[in-house]
Amino acid sequence: MKPFDAHGDFQPSADGVGELRRLAVRGAGVTVLSQGVLLAVQVIATVVLARLLTPADFGVVAMVATFSLLLTSFPGFTETVLQWEKIDCFLVSNFFWICIGTGILLTIAFAAVGPLLARFYGNPQVEQITVVLSLQIFIGSTSVLHLALLKRAMRFSLVSANDIVARVVSVAVSISLALAGWGYWALIAGFLAFPISRSIGAWSLCRWVPSLPRRIAGTEAMLRFAVNVYGRFNVEYLAHNMDNVLVGWRFGAQPLGLYKKAYDLFALPASLVVRPLTAVAVAALSRCKRDSVRYRRYLLSSLALTAFLGMGLGADLTLVGKDLIRLLLGPGWEESGRIFILLGPGIGLMFLYATHSWIHLSIGSANRFFRWGLIEFAVTGLLFILGLAWGPEGIAVAWTVSYGILTVPAFWYAGRPINLGIAPVVATVWKYVLAALLAGCASALVLRVFPPFAAATGSLGAATRIVITSVLFGTLYLTGVILLHRGWAPLSQLATLLREMLPSSWSVTLIPSVVEAGGTSNGAVFQEPTEETSLSGRR
Repeated sequence: MKPFDAHGDFQPSADGVGELRRLAVRGAGVTVLSQGVLLAVQVIATVVLARLLTPADFGVVAMVATFSLLLTSFPGFTETVLQWEKIDCFLVSNFFWICIGTGILLTIAFAAVGPLLARFYGNPQVEQITVVLSLQIFIGSTSVLHLALLKRAMRFSLVSANDIVARVVSVAVSISLALAGWGYWALIAGFLAFPISRSIGAWSLCRWVPSLPRRIAGTEAMLRFAVNVYGRFNVEYLAHNMDNVLVGWRFGAQPLGLYKKAYDLFALPASLVVRPLTAVAVAALSRCKRDSVRYRRYLLSSLALTAFLGMGLGADLTLVGKDLIRLLLGPGWEESGRIFILLGPGIGLMFLYATHSWIHLSIGSANRFFRWGLIEFAVTGLLFILGLAWGPEGIAVAWTVSYGILTVPAFWYAGRPINLGIAPVVATVWKYVLAALLAGCASALVLRVFPPFAAATGSLGAATRIVITSVLFGTLYLTGVILLHRGWAPLSQLATLLREMLPSSWSVTLIPSVVEAGGTSNGAVFQEPTEETSLSGRR
């Protein structure tokens, strides 16, 4: 793809609302499909590496990766390119060199703190690992802008294919070296292989070579937006990884390895579904932010689908999580299963909470996004400190409680600039929450009356329980959704959306119609509003 025309202006990927809808739905479909492939790759890697390496190997790498990944992602740059109304090759070139310079400085700084991290954890291995993993930061900075341009052009199929190839290369490197007896260095080599492969692919797919930096109007404004988003990400990341730091500091590498695997399964559904769709959602919502009717429908429709999937997955994984960890990781990881049971109820809430960022990013309120991050950090950090007295299990409970406390206020705060209000959000999701809660409790009660089934041991027993429990819960959950909505509308809308995501579909809408604030569904695919309105609601 060549992102800029002969004059240096970005080539638009969508002309008109219909084309925007088509590309957005196709992008969502490709992204979800690619996440399924990545999930399969991740499962294979987990199954193999958990049997080749020890919890301590995973723990000692997690001590350093917790900090290195904070500096590797370079958030803010991508969101700025997606959200900015008009960009050209010169503006993006300036951004590229800023990103590269930032990467070099952060690489040097992170390598220099290796001795401090080793002293903090009381583990001399940490120093060498820190120096090597610091290379991730610079390597990652070389592909940020190329990937952002692909996403702005709605070329999500290329981005997804590149991510899959990079992940396969990373997993292959880790498994090969683990088989050769490299221990935790096999994981480190895989960490480095991913950004190298991803960067090579990004430059191959996005045929753009940045020019030398120059003074261009708009650079400073874009940088301020990126800094606010980056600051918000840093605060969020620290809040979401303080658990690793506290567990590793207080209890050591072995408990951290056990806890980290439970947390990875906890975070996996949202990372595979919600977070990859953020680029699609922000790109689409940013282009209709001046039309409040269309914006609200797009947003609430996305939220309804997120609640439907998230609540169902969260409740089901809570029921089968212990057996799933036993099946995937094998013997020696039982404690991870017990920790996951306490994390599981927070999965559905995590799905919902993650989507409030779409509002901030699409309307350009990065400063408010950053301020909310400070509140999130304070609340989550306090809960972690309180839970630390009960070990990793206390930290797991703190996670679930934090999402329960923060979700509703997060949507209220994010929606204030556009007068969204919390009522339509609650009206959109509450039936899915209740259906998941009732179905989960009913499934647990039914399974308790079959002691021989619950007592079955080994991998076969775990696999059998997973299948039977998931079928039982899924049946009860779908029944609850249908009864609470008094019809098949949510299921038919999901089926319509999935059909429209297929590559053969050309006449599509962005997302299915949602449950309105009054709690009823129109049962039809979204129809475009007939009058233009602003986000403030004024025509």
